Amino acid sequence: MSESKELVGGGKIPQLGLGVYQIALDETAKLVEHALDVGYRHFDTARIYGNEEETGQGIVNFLKKQSTVKREDVFYTTKIYCDEFGHDETIAAVEDSLQKVKGLEYLDLVLIHSPEASPESRLQAYGALQECKDRGLVKAIGVSNYDVHHLKELFEWSGFKYMPVVNQIEVNPWFQQQDVIDFCNKYNIVVEAYSPLMLGKYFKHPELLKLGAKYHKHPAQILIKWNLQKGYVPLPKSGNFDRLVQNFDVWDFSLSEDELRSLGDPTSRVLASAGHDPMNVP
Repeated sequence: MSESKELVGGGKIPQLGLGVYQIALDETAKLVEHALDVGYRHFDTARIYGNEEETGQGIVNFLKKQSTVKREDVFYTTKIYCDEFGHDETIAAVEDSLQKVKGLEYLDLVLIHSPEASPESRLQAYGALQECKDRGLVKAIGVSNYDVHHLKELFEWSGFKYMPVVNQIEVNPWFQQQDVIDFCNKYNIVVEAYSPLMLGKYFKHPELLKLGAKYHKHPAQILIKWNLQKGYVPLPKSGNFDRLVQNFDVWDFSLSEDELRSLGDPTSRVLASAGHDPMNVP
C-alpha cells in the first residue's frame, strides 16, 4: 500500500500515483480498476486527456466489487487547461468534470494545468477553483507547471484565499528543479513529479543500471524510488499491466543518501519530451 503525505489545510495524498495521459480510452477503466487491485490509490487525469469519465468509471467499478476500500481511500485529480480559464469558464469546467465522474460524488483535487495564459486569466481561474472548494465540489486545489514567480504572483493577489496544496511539475534526477522545490517546501506545498520515468530515455544509463543490479530492480523502479525518497509524489504512467505492477513494487528497498546525491545532475535541465517547457512563461 502506498504511503501518504499531509496536505496543507488538511487531508492526505497517496505518495505514488498513476498518470493516465495517452492511455487508450477503451483501456482506461480496466487499467484503473487493475491498478486499484494492485494497490494504487491515486489517479491523475486532466480535461485535455479526454479520459476523466473512464478514469472515474474504473474507480467506481472497483469500489462496487469490494467493501474494504472506500471512496475516501481513493484520490482523484483532474486539471483545468488554459482554454477554460476565466471565472465562469473554470467553474463550468469543474462542474462538467464532476458530472463526468458523478459516481465519485466529489473531486479530491483540481489543478490549474499550466500558467500558459495571461496573469489575469490564470488568477481568475484560481479564484474560480477557490469558489468550487467553498461549494464542496472539490476537496483541494492546486497548480501545475508553476515556477517561483507564478507562485509569488498568486500569493500576492488580492483574491488569494487558499494555499495550493500541490504544484505538479516535471522532476527527475536530470531535471531536479531545486529552486522551485525549495520554494514549495517553504510553504508546505507538495511537489508532484510528472514524467518521473523520463519516457524511458535514461533506462540504460550506467548509474541506473548499477543501482538496478544492486537492488534487483528495473531502472524505472529506481527512478520512482528516487522521487519518493526525495519527498515528492511521482506519477508514473503505463498502459501495460505488467509494468503497472512493477512500478508499484518499490516499497521493499531504499537508496542510500550517497546514491540519492550521485544519481543524475542537479545542474542539468533535460526535459522528458522534446517539447517546450510549460513553466517557461511570464
